[in-house]
Amino acid sequence: MIRRIALAALMSASLLAPSVADACTRAVYFGLEGQTVTGRSMDWFNTDMDTNMWMYPRGLARTAGTANPVNWKSKYGSVVTTVYEGISADGMNEAGLVANMLYLAESQYEPARADDIRPTLPNSAWVQYILDNYGTVAEAVAGMKAGTFRIVPVKAPTGEPGTVHLSVSDSSGDSAIFQFINGKLNVYHSREYQVMTNSPTFDQQLALNGYWKTIGGSVFLPGTNRASDRFVRASYYVNEAKQSADPRAAVATVFSIMRNVSVPIGIKIPGQPNIADTLWLTVSDQKNKVYFYQDTNSPSIIWVDFKKLNFAQGAARRLQLDGNPDVGGNQTGNFQPAELFKFVVPHD
Repeated sequence: MIRRIALAALMSASLLAPSVADACTRAVYFGLEGQTVTGRSMDWFNTDMDTNMWMYPRGLARTAGTANPVNWKSKYGSVVTTVYEGISADGMNEAGLVANMLYLAESQYEPARADDIRPTLPNSAWVQYILDNYGTVAEAVAGMKAGTFRIVPVKAPTGEPGTVHLSVSDSSGDSAIFQFINGKLNVYHSREYQVMTNSPTFDQQLALNGYWKTIGGSVFLPGTNRASDRFVRASYYVNEAKQSADPRAAVATVFSIMRNVSVPIGIKIPGQPNIADTLWLTVSDQKNKVYFYQDTNSPSIIWVDFKKLNFAQGAARRLQLDGNPDVGGNQTGNFQPAELFKFVVPHD
């Protein structure tokens, strides 16, 4: 009875979560013969995020851009999807490490202290820092736990608070979830943590998902676009789907799962005026190092084949997606030199 009451409270909390938090889903697929694929959806109520794709080489000097910035030089080359030309939101590096940034209304980062002289990293650069510096999930977990810098939140250029959390996965299928709750970093590190959505916090999502497992996905699955419901559906389908060694089949399967947990364009729900449409999807083939992207306004999928990219030291290059919805197919050779943007930083 106590367990039922606790679960009921969790489910009620998920119903009351802020509507703006209904944004994004990430899932990791385990195929045969090491065929690992990570998919994510980007859901946001602002229909134009100025999304572009960038190719960054090894040896690129980067700065966080804050008053006391973290500075680094990239160890790995990467392909990254950016938003507002100032935030790295998603991407994969040449080692097969994938980083996905999702919204989390409950995020509360470490508070500033007068005696804390550590450099700072805006969460707009969090994805990029991880991809530039680490090749595996274990390395990323060790780096974050070391606490050598402080993550600081930013606001989107449109004014929304940048309360986000981060997932990472590598080519072995290992996963980790990073959440800052009440000013403390919580790390969930396990191959079992295949799925991440939004509110409530990850520990509560696991409890809710455990409840639905007792019912069984073949009997009933929650079908709304709330984060907790998407978590359950993604968890069920990513493991119930056919596990294949064929990269084409694996990528197609993950795209189908991400579409299942996507929010149709223009859905309006009474009392939730800011419910978020799915604007784009990415799927990362971590074994074969191919990065896929689809704009929901476009009829085509685009992809980038890492084996045909030169990640040797050089300049950053951009694939212009913003204002170009008809681009499709293999875009590996179509990145063009572009001036490196500055990460969005806190204004105060």
